[in-house]
Amino acid sequence: MRRTGHRVVRQASWAGCRVAVVTVSDSCAAGSKKDASGPFLKRLLESLGADVVSCVIVADDLPKIAGLLKGYADAPEADVVLTTGGTGLGPRDVTPEATRSVLDKEAPGLAEWIRARGAEKTARAVLSRGVCGLRGRTLIINLPGSPKGAAESFEAVAGLVPHALAMARGEGHA
Repeated sequence: MRRTGHRVVRQASWAGCRVAVVTVSDSCAAGSKKDASGPFLKRLLESLGADVVSCVIVADDLPKIAGLLKGYADAPEADVVLTTGGTGLGPRDVTPEATRSVLDKEAPGLAEWIRARGAEKTARAVLSRGVCGLRGRTLIINLPGSPKGAAESFEAVAGLVPHALAMARGEGHA
């Protein structure tokens, strides 16, 4: 176990894993609000040994989000893409739709696990519409936009991601 600042994350082998972090937020993209979740996830990933290849902000725009996700997966620039934000019920929240539009395979168990673990802390976690899945061999995971929600959601799946990536590469069930 490793303490990450305000959460304990089960130690998993993230060494050598290339990760892109995408913050989805109109206000952060416009510069009227500072992004807290993206930089927090970047520090957390680096503390686990991951190579953060990109940390960007994009507005709540379905084609732009989908384009970024495709770019990271198809290059392939990243093994994992973590999005933060745009997963709620607001009129501009389109991250799940953008993600679903680029996936080859959905991994609903990961998204369900994120919501279930979040619901242990707050019933509002079930309002998240985040999805997870693969495009090629790149795992895309939608996380909530708040730093606390992103951290708790990441904590829920951090130990599962290395195994999921091994499965996507055809390495089987170790």
